[in-house]
Amino acid sequence: QVQLVESGGGLVQEGGSLRLSCAASGGTFSSYTMAWFRQAPGKEREFVSAISRSGGNTFYTDSVSGRFSISRDNAKNLAYLQMNTLKPEDTAVYYCAGKQSSYKTFNYANAGPYNYWGQGTQVTVSS
Repeated sequence: QVQLVESGGGLVQEGGSLRLSCAASGGTFSSYTMAWFRQAPGKEREFVSAISRSGGNTFYTDSVSGRFSISRDNAKNLAYLQMNTLKPEDTAVYYCAGKQSSYKTFNYANAGPYNYWGQGTQVTVSS
């Protein structure tokens, strides 16, 4: 069973950058597909990005493609979300999530299948 802790959120101006980190403990990190979701006030939690267990495959929702980059370091039990050219509509609480399965075996863009979640980190983009 893995525990996930996010960090790196904060307040940034439009056009700025942030890097979120997700530290995992208590499990075999390399066996988990990892993802980032976000939830803005009054909205449902939405998929942002996912990465395969090896890191060789990455996936993005259209609204962040080309601006965000997901990565992982299995030796350090860390997943990252590099966010560039941030927009006010990126403002949300960002959550990392993990599932101990290959991304090929479930709908990685759906929050339901993920077994493990962090507590979330707030990202606020001012205009």
